[in-house]
Formats: sequence, structure tokens, C-alpha cells
Amino acid sequence: MIDLVIDNGVAHVVLDNPAKLNALDGEAIGELDAAYAQAEASGVRALVLRGEGRAFCAGRDISGVDPRDDDVMGYLGGLVTPLLQRMSRFPAPTFAAAHGACLGVGLGLLIATDVVYVADTAKIGSPFAALGATLDSGGHALFFERLGAHKTLDLIYTGRLMSGTEAVQSGLFSQVFPAAEVVDATITAATRAASGATAAFRASKELVRRLRDERLGLWASVDLENAAQAALCDSDDYREGFAAFQEKRTPGFTGR
Repeated sequence: MIDLVIDNGVAHVVLDNPAKLNALDGEAIGELDAAYAQAEASGVRALVLRGEGRAFCAGRDISGVDPRDDDVMGYLGGLVTPLLQRMSRFPAPTFAAAHGACLGVGLGLLIATDVVYVADTAKIGSPFAALGATLDSGGHALFFERLGAHKTLDLIYTGRLMSGTEAVQSGLFSQVFPAAEVVDATITAATRAASGATAAFRASKELVRRLRDERLGLWASVDLENAAQAALCDSDDYREGFAAFQEKRTPGFTGR
């Protein structure tokens, strides 16, 4: 159900249950967590997440769930949230290619990824009004931060789904591509990042995380940037980057 291939320093994590639109039950969440752990242990320099079939991920697989004894906290709090935290902390640039349905937990997977490229025909939003449930996996925070309270609640109350084009125009994600091109564009970006100064990328990723989670102001963020830059002075990539610039050649970064 979850495939992992490591190629030339890039981990390719694939949701591979197209018959269920890559919806995730507890077992699949565990497999996905294990794939990220394996990729991290392998020391990859970038990661691509994508889905097979007609959708990226339609959310939780509720096909066998009885709502009378559903352990929602066990699934969301015990499985999904730790997975999203692992994804968010992954020590290399991460990229997602999103197409078709990107809902519920599927939307959460995108929120926990550094860079998200979406197909113009993607469907993004909160379909939970029809289930008597509410948006989860970080969706409220993403929508409120990028769209404001009124549009957030409009999407939740109506269940309207945004296209990939609208989602990018609204500032939810990075770039939009035709559906036939989104995977190749994502792999190209990840491959380029993997050959870059990934030590510096990790520093920027941590800075952005702290800006998001700690709501830091301008001067606190400047102090963190200064400290990060000073720490990078001891890295191989920093010295190589300066040497390549001075010698007018392409740098050969190693991520160290």
C-alpha cells in the first residue's frame, strides 16, 4: 500500500491503493510512518510524496468503521498526528505532487510537506459536512492562516472543494501544473534540491518551522537567521559555495 524507492539521494514515497483513492486506515498510516523513518535513516537529501491512480489521498479509510465504537482519538491523536509531526521534521527538503482528491488526512499530508505542487484539477477542501464530522489534520490552521475566518468557515459549512488552481491562487500551496505534468515537475524540483546546499536548506526549514509554531517577530527571526548563518560557516557546503563563486564554477554541494 505504501511504496518506498530511494534513487540518487531522493526518496520516493508512493501511496499505492488506487482502488480506494489512497484512503488511509491505521495500518497504512503505520506503513507511511515507517517509510519516512526508513528514508530518514538512509540519509536521503530530498523526498517526494505522491499517490497512484485518480487521487492523491481521499483521507481516512472509513469503509470498515462503525461510528458507534470509533476510536477517533486513537486514529487521529495516536497515529495521524505523530506521522504529520515526523513528516514536518524530516531532515531534508520534502515535496508533494497532489492530484485528484486531497481531503482530510490527505490534506494533512500536504500541510506537513515543505513544498506542494498541485494539479489544476485537484480537489481540496472540507467534505465533512456530509458526515457530521469536522475538518482535521491541521486543515483549520492552514485555511485560517491563508484564507481568513470567513472563507474558512464558508468552505467548511458548504463542503465546497477548491480546484488546484484556486488553491494556489489563494496561497495554500506552491505551484499549479496540468495534471499530466505535476509528478514530473515535483520530481525535477526535488532532484534539483537534493543536489543543492541541503545543510542550508535544513537551517531554513527549521527557521520557517519556528516562525510558524512560535509566531516570532521580525527581530527574533533576524537573530535566528544570524545564528544559523554563523553555524553554516563551519560546513563543507558553505566553503564550497564561496570557492565556486570566486572561481566562477558550478558548486559541488554534499549536504555537509
